[in-house]
Amino acid sequence: METTYYLAVDIGASSGRHMLSHLEDGKLVLEEIYRFPNGMTEKNGHKVWDVERLFAEILNGMKQCVRLGKIPHSMGIDTWAVDYVLLDGQGRRIGDAAAYRDGRTQGMDEKVYAHITEEELYRRTGIQKQIFNTIYQLAAVKEQHPKWLEQADCLLMMPDYFHFLLTGKKVQEYTNATTTQLVSPVTKDWDEQLIRQLGYPRRLFQEIRMPGYELGSLRGEIQKEVGFSCKVILPPTHDTASAVAAVPTQEEETLYISSGTWSLMGTERMTADCSSAAREHNMTNEGGYDCRFRYLKNIMGLWMIQSVRKESAPELGFGEICARAAKETIASRIDVNDARFLAPKNMTEEVRRACREAGEQVPQTIGELAAVIYHSLAQCYAGTAEEIEALMGKQYPEIHIVGGGANAQYLNRLTAEYTGKTVEAGPTEATALGNLAAQMIAAGEFEDLRAARACIADSFAMEKFEGEKGETR
Repeated sequence: METTYYLAVDIGASSGRHMLSHLEDGKLVLEEIYRFPNGMTEKNGHKVWDVERLFAEILNGMKQCVRLGKIPHSMGIDTWAVDYVLLDGQGRRIGDAAAYRDGRTQGMDEKVYAHITEEELYRRTGIQKQIFNTIYQLAAVKEQHPKWLEQADCLLMMPDYFHFLLTGKKVQEYTNATTTQLVSPVTKDWDEQLIRQLGYPRRLFQEIRMPGYELGSLRGEIQKEVGFSCKVILPPTHDTASAVAAVPTQEEETLYISSGTWSLMGTERMTADCSSAAREHNMTNEGGYDCRFRYLKNIMGLWMIQSVRKESAPELGFGEICARAAKETIASRIDVNDARFLAPKNMTEEVRRACREAGEQVPQTIGELAAVIYHSLAQCYAGTAEEIEALMGKQYPEIHIVGGGANAQYLNRLTAEYTGKTVEAGPTEATALGNLAAQMIAAGEFEDLRAARACIADSFAMEKFEGEKGETR
């Protein structure tokens, strides 16, 4: 019987990869066939994405399918959230693809709150305040480049733009659209009144489609370039939404951490919580697969370790850094969610400065720096777990860690110790698996998300860490 392959293109802030999957003896087989670097670049004084190069890499990875003789039945692309491109009536990009860590959104919250209060905005959207949310990015464009909005015919989130280049079809995928802070959690569609209040052109916002929607086939010129045609199926295009779809549990509600550049910690809900209590705790209600809500909190994540390594010890692997951190006894802690760590000129010096200002021991070596960051992350996870439990009115005995951070055994152990919960780590390729699950459900390989999660749990090894509060030093 001929094997049916599915292709997930998963692009993160630091790298992208093409992952092929198929079913074999009832289990998912995953194969990385192509990987490429990504990162923000500086242009005209702003942090931007090189979208032309990224799309060229998408095509390069697709060509690898032909070389391997493994042509996918379908494919889908996921990326990070909130960032977008503006297109004119001919589908040409207007301006650069600005990156969320760019500083142009500073002060834009006040521009938005001149039209709607922060409290009412949360009640309407359920999305936590992050100064880089699309709603504030558009306020910056309106303030700094008003002609761009006049010229623009369409706004597409980053993965929607790549799907458009592949198929010629313009739609907005639901999970990523919710991160704009312009979607109603009730109607699961654009909040027309909010868009009018803010003075954003309504024509920019395309029809919202749910994960699993068949967008179409590759354009003829793309078929010629890559050497095949296939269906393009919308996955949960927000990488965290795909990762959460792959959390390998049959529990209706569980705590998870999607761990990578960011740590996204939360649970799933079938209805959004737009209460004042949720807002005060800065919880968000982002869209998930099957109209679920990802009730979660953004935590700065492994971006801090990645930055410190790049600056202070690029010759060391993350495993060695963890090993050195585990030997340290430094007791200093920092607030990992402080905005100062979002895009500092030098993360190493910013961590040291934060410790110095707090009157705590200043870390010197890479081991001490990593120990401060890892312990501070685990401490933050514990506090966030308590917040979610209080808001949900229930206790969670386990935390599922998925994504690349599931490999960080030292952090996983600390998380178990600080939270006093069982930590189950894996799969590390959760984002690609959630992307693929949506495609395979659409193809009839799985009946529903529950069946896909059961297969993921059966196909990939997990590692458990037991913790009891009071063990941390």
